[in-house]
Amino acid sequence: MGPASLQEERETGKEPKEEMESYRCLLQAGSQLESTLQQVTVPVSLKEVGGYIEKQVAYLSGGRGEDSSVIITLPECSAFSDIPEEALAKVFTYLTLIPRTRQPGVKFIIILDRRLDTWASIKTALARIAASFPGNLHLVLVLRPTSFFHRTVTDIGFRFSQEDFMLKMPVVMLSSVTDLLRYIDENQLTSEFGGTLDYCHSDWIVLRTAIESFAVTVKDIAQMLQGFGTELAETDLPDEVKAIEYLLDSHTDKYRKLKDAIRSVSKEGRHLLSSLEATGKEDDSQWDVKLDWETVQRLLAQLRDMESAFDGFFEKHHLKLHQYLQLLRYEQSFQETELCLEHLMAQERELSISVNTLAQTEQALKKLDNIESNAQEVMARAQIIILHGHQLSAGHHYAMALIMQRCNELRHHCDTLTAALKNKHSLLLQTHQLLLCLGQAQTWCDDGAYLLANQLVDKFQSKEGAQAALRDIEKFLEGAPSMLSSGVDVLAIEYEAVITPQLQDQIGKTFEKHAAVQQMIQNRQACLRKLADKHVRPVQLVAPRPENPPRSKSPLFSPKHGDGLKFTFDISLPGKKTSRKSPNPRKIEVIHDYQESRSCVSYSLDGDDSPDLLKRHVMRELIETERIYVEELLSVLLGYRAEMDNPALSGLLPPILRSKRDILFGNMPEIYNFHSRVFLQDLEGCLEAPESVGACFLERKESFQMYECYCQNKPRSDALWRQFSDCGFFQECQRKLEHKLGLDSYLLKPVQRLTKYQLLLKELIKYSTDVEGTSELQGALTAMLDLLKSVNDSMHQIAITGYEGDICELGRVLMQGSFSVWISHKKGPTRMKELARFKPMQRHLFLYERALLLCKRREEHGDGCDKSSSYSFKHCLKMTAVGITENVKGDVKKFEIWYSGREEVYVVQAPTVEVKMAWLNELRRILTNQQKLLRDEAYHHGQMVEHMQLSPPLPESKQQRASVSSEDTESGRSSPDPQPRSPKHQHNRRSWPGAHHSVDICEGLEEWPGGRDGFHPSDTEDEVLVQLSPGRYRALADCLQNGPDSITIKYGDVIQLQCEDNRGRWLVKNLSRRQEGFIAAASLKLIIGDSSREHSSRLGDPGNLKARKLSSP
Repeated sequence: MGPASLQEERETGKEPKEEMESYRCLLQAGSQLESTLQQVTVPVSLKEVGGYIEKQVAYLSGGRGEDSSVIITLPECSAFSDIPEEALAKVFTYLTLIPRTRQPGVKFIIILDRRLDTWASIKTALARIAASFPGNLHLVLVLRPTSFFHRTVTDIGFRFSQEDFMLKMPVVMLSSVTDLLRYIDENQLTSEFGGTLDYCHSDWIVLRTAIESFAVTVKDIAQMLQGFGTELAETDLPDEVKAIEYLLDSHTDKYRKLKDAIRSVSKEGRHLLSSLEATGKEDDSQWDVKLDWETVQRLLAQLRDMESAFDGFFEKHHLKLHQYLQLLRYEQSFQETELCLEHLMAQERELSISVNTLAQTEQALKKLDNIESNAQEVMARAQIIILHGHQLSAGHHYAMALIMQRCNELRHHCDTLTAALKNKHSLLLQTHQLLLCLGQAQTWCDDGAYLLANQLVDKFQSKEGAQAALRDIEKFLEGAPSMLSSGVDVLAIEYEAVITPQLQDQIGKTFEKHAAVQQMIQNRQACLRKLADKHVRPVQLVAPRPENPPRSKSPLFSPKHGDGLKFTFDISLPGKKTSRKSPNPRKIEVIHDYQESRSCVSYSLDGDDSPDLLKRHVMRELIETERIYVEELLSVLLGYRAEMDNPALSGLLPPILRSKRDILFGNMPEIYNFHSRVFLQDLEGCLEAPESVGACFLERKESFQMYECYCQNKPRSDALWRQFSDCGFFQECQRKLEHKLGLDSYLLKPVQRLTKYQLLLKELIKYSTDVEGTSELQGALTAMLDLLKSVNDSMHQIAITGYEGDICELGRVLMQGSFSVWISHKKGPTRMKELARFKPMQRHLFLYERALLLCKRREEHGDGCDKSSSYSFKHCLKMTAVGITENVKGDVKKFEIWYSGREEVYVVQAPTVEVKMAWLNELRRILTNQQKLLRDEAYHHGQMVEHMQLSPPLPESKQQRASVSSEDTESGRSSPDPQPRSPKHQHNRRSWPGAHHSVDICEGLEEWPGGRDGFHPSDTEDEVLVQLSPGRYRALADCLQNGPDSITIKYGDVIQLQCEDNRGRWLVKNLSRRQEGFIAAASLKLIIGDSSREHSSRLGDPGNLKARKLSSP
């Protein structure tokens, strides 16, 4: 609803009606006051005749004659004849109007004092009085001259002119003051006429001036009140908040000024009343004073009435404006909040729940969490607005209906958004749970395949070996995921709301994979049961085989054995999760040694202290130091960061430092909020159960990633601190906080705290052997150590210079370290290769998820604390084109990294064997994941055949491949050894994936790395490869029929390779089943294996016994 609707709502409300009623009352009071003013106000003011009144040409003494006639006295005045007729008329008019306004129809008596004058003067004065006097003249009393001559002349002249005067006005000629007393009482005459009436002409002028001034002021005030009231009533309300605020301020200012004026005139009237009352008390006979007092009292009373009416009108008008302003502000807040809610609902609608991978699900959940977090903030504001609306309605706001409608709309928006977010969150959690179950099932299938692949044939040739292998399989089957026991239909019903066609496809593939593994396990069990029931004499090998050295625990190295293992399905064998913990101690290289005033916890088992008691000691130490840590963070944020906004300290703070406080303090506020609101409460809940603190750390593991951001910003913060450490602002803050150490010591606290956790966790693990929660404690320790390593690696990463691309596209940094590196190029001259072999380069390697960066460490520059290292970028090796060779002959600390099919070979020497093995483990994990992703991609594009059929060759764009091999490398050998390897040598040549029966490892390759043109041996390794040639072979794996021109091959069938066509397929005859058809060359290599010639009809050709080097794109 816009401003027009708001205006309409205002005009139709109840309050405007009351406001108009108040306005009518104001007008009525003003009209009454104006009427009173007209009654009591003399048209001629004293100012107009003031000069003649002051000369006492005539005056009102206040005396009364017969019939209450008002006495006007014309004293002896030598200048009477000089007064103009017009002025004399005004004087008479003014003097007569004063009584007439109070008492209409009143009569007048004129006392003409001419005792010192002549008849001519008397005659002239009487003529002028007769011509100019405006009132009802009752009598003219003339005091004739006192001198004999003038009195005689006056008598004679009056006798002759009496009739003329009497026709115009009654005139009585008096000889003395005594005669005057016969007409007027003594108390009505002033002292000059022998009377007792007290009269002061100057006081009368002052009093009259005050009365007239008061009346004029009252009239002006009344007009101002009426005018302001009309202005308020006719004011159109604007549509903007600022305009309404301006109106409120201006109207209030005018109102206050009018109130001041009313108070002033009221004070003046009360003072005038006091003066009149004092005069009246002195002489009760002064009737005109009483009338003046009544007039002033009446004006004051009506002024108060008008003031009261105006106050009521203004109060209602002001309330109307104030409520309209409240409504405008409320509407503005409503519009803003509604816009935010609509934006959040649009974000919620745009968030798709059609996810097919765990990463997509977690990303969607993260986005949803962000939306929910923003929604909580917006809905909190909406609740405040709703509460404010209820408060306005409770205050009888005139737009109550509109406000309640807005409240209901906001409540509906909030409920709708909450329900939508809750529903979407529930569906995503269901999807996440489904994908986790599918992932566990896939892992279980992979583990099953590994279990079968790692069972040595020569070990279970004996009855005991076969029984042990059966027990291993049975134990493995006991750990099968529960979802595999339910069928696809049950799973589809349980997750019906979230299953998409892609997820349905994944479920189908998972169950197909499970069926295949189950079939493999059943076949193996059947074979092992036969061996366990009846002892089978082991097969004698052609050449003696020495005892196998200890096998690597890593599943990335598969056993090498001759037969007895069949893969009849398509299944990936990714490497199991391996720990990336390095044997060497981890440290954060960019921070100072951790020191604290409190000693590091270390407890002894001496005495009677039990492990439980010691664990509680450690737990209390953890909680106590956590509280101290939170308090120290708060003191820094309040005592330094917040003080940057303190105006009192602005003079001590450089302006550039205020704009860079986020650099100085980093994300310390975020760290403080996490520890004070979340983590400290979690730790306090673990006080009585210290073993549960491990789960607490694991649950908050993601939140600790904020420390990585803090540590990455720490060099910039330190540089800024060194620049401004002498600033008076920091010294003043430190003084106020009474800190003994400077700010830099407290900025180091988060880094120190991060290193403290792993020490305390080690102590807890030390005293928590064989109890519930130990595994979580160990996991928490591992997580914290990994976090320290991640922080350390990221600190090195930010020092890389010269890399032109976006380093974030390479993924997360996994490892980093300094190595000696020799580089040789396949197409380079031999001399350069030999020179490079003897001149190693020092390189700092950064291993990412998608690439390996080789950098050169630059010398530290700067002085003192400003020294810092940097890494100059040199090479970037994409992991999709990387291969590794584990062992290089002559040095156990060396290994090879080769690139683009050995176009470039990097011989890397690690500082220790442990560092080398840690890097190799991580490289193998990355390459294994790449193989699995490639197989999944090929499968989704329809290039994988059901169960075991291998895909056709990939396009040329995927010829680059990542390989892993482990060989003894001999420098100086330029071609592979044509002689067959001895069993010992073959055993030491460990190739990964290694087992030639792992048929799926090489799926998707365009060609075998051992093809005639596919590989050229390097100077540092020799390899023997499988070649396909016509002849008879025994199948070591199953192959289902795929297409009308294909055939079926089962394990043990004797097949004959006849010829190869131009499509890379071989014409194969199955002699055991009497079938003939085409099979792809890649499939044949997996079917017959690298030991096929030992079981073929061509056993006499020892030169054909060759091993394959496996590659993956």
